[in-house]
Amino acid sequence: MKRISLPLSKQEAENLKAGDCVLISGTVLTARDCAHKRICELLDGNKKLPFEIEGSAIYYAGPCPAKPDTSSGSCGPTTSARMNAFAPKLLNNGLAAIIGKGEMSDEVRNALIKNGAVYFAAIGGAGALYASKIKQSECIAFDDLLSEGVFKLCVEDFPAIVAYDCHGGKIYR
Repeated sequence: MKRISLPLSKQEAENLKAGDCVLISGTVLTARDCAHKRICELLDGNKKLPFEIEGSAIYYAGPCPAKPDTSSGSCGPTTSARMNAFAPKLLNNGLAAIIGKGEMSDEVRNALIKNGAVYFAAIGGAGALYASKIKQSECIAFDDLLSEGVFKLCVEDFPAIVAYDCHGGKIYR
């Protein structure tokens, strides 16, 4: 098990191999389909994003509202392939890591390689476990999208597997 601190440096990314089990700690942004669409529209319009994308990690999730004395409600990964159309643009703008569920397109894999970035697979159905790893949660953009807005999460020992590394390795056939 490897411990990863975010933001993910290029050197850390280079040391990761497909199949490595990791525990991630640091700041993660959440974004699903609607948020990705808005992010890409802002980038296409040469407008400033309401958060820093360079060096960031995006978790394809929409956290449920927190119960009393918790930082987040259930926060499991959504299907990553839904972001295939958006991910290369974000990776080309400095996104360092993606966290999601399932395979992504060859175009995304090529953008990961080109940009020295990594795709971490999270486990579907483990939303309660992932919520327990969230120490702080705050909506920082697109709050009108409710749980599908962009949230800034502070995570500790968030478990994942390196699904695609920056060298072209992958766990999926």
